Amino acid sequence: MAFLSCPSLIGTITMNPTIDVAAQTQSVRPTHKLRTFGEREDPGGGGLNVARVVRELGGRALALVLSGGATGRHLEELLAEDGTPFQPVRIAGRTRISHSVTDASNGHEYRFVAEGPTVGEAEWRAVLDAIEALDAGWLIASGSLPPGVPADFYHRVAAVAERRNTPFVLDSSGPALTMGLAGRVHLLKSSLTELEMVAGRALPTRDDQERAASDLVSAGRVAMVALTLGEHGAMLMLPEGPFWLPALNVVVNGTAGAGDSFLAGMVMALGEGRSPMDAFAWGVATGAAAVTAPGTAHPDRGTVERLRGLVRGPARA
Repeated sequence: MAFLSCPSLIGTITMNPTIDVAAQTQSVRPTHKLRTFGEREDPGGGGLNVARVVRELGGRALALVLSGGATGRHLEELLAEDGTPFQPVRIAGRTRISHSVTDASNGHEYRFVAEGPTVGEAEWRAVLDAIEALDAGWLIASGSLPPGVPADFYHRVAAVAERRNTPFVLDSSGPALTMGLAGRVHLLKSSLTELEMVAGRALPTRDDQERAASDLVSAGRVAMVALTLGEHGAMLMLPEGPFWLPALNVVVNGTAGAGDSFLAGMVMALGEGRSPMDAFAWGVATGAAAVTAPGTAHPDRGTVERLRGLVRGPARA
């Protein structure tokens, strides 16, 4: 099974990018100086991850990204090195650096995520101007908002997308997510924690999760919801009801960017004109391929296509 040639440019927005530094150590112990090995650096942040995966799968993407200071220049170097098409919006603050360390003795991964720089009004408004000028078939807002950016920023982005008749995809958390859902959202990609926050209650069972996602779709807040649950699989909520897929049995070498990879695979398939359920299956395959590779969101295209062949059709609950 192979991806077709996706005709649509997929535009992504990364308001709080990071340089992801990943390494391993023999054992994580407090107060000790821990020697690391296998170090690597990746440009990170939801929208950058999505754009990189789209490119690696053979699609067209352009990442709008805030970039600042010496670390921002390094971020741009990393993006240029891995071939991710990007358009920087430069800011005064320094781009953040985040770290993940894997304990080689037990496989546990520890992730340390920085808050990010404070962004001024003129800087975040420059992103809105860039979105207005972007000729994209799909627009994806993925990731957190840094300090200084208003919580309704993604709602403003959704308004731009609606004026331009561009399908808008949202993957965020906190107030940025809840306020973003006040706009017109074609696809919401959510983790369980994020869906619980939107619902305002715990969602311990499949029935609870289906009801919360169905409420969003039936209320007209989103056209479809993709809920990713890691080793417990994923759910796609459409107007006709929920569909589930189990997680694929793969060797996990790192989880950073798995959700972004899922989103890239699904949106790319939608951009090719595939059905939502087929696109959902491609998302599951892409997310699974991502966790087999070290670093942040580096699914191999051949692995994605092989794993897609192992995904059975989504099942009604």
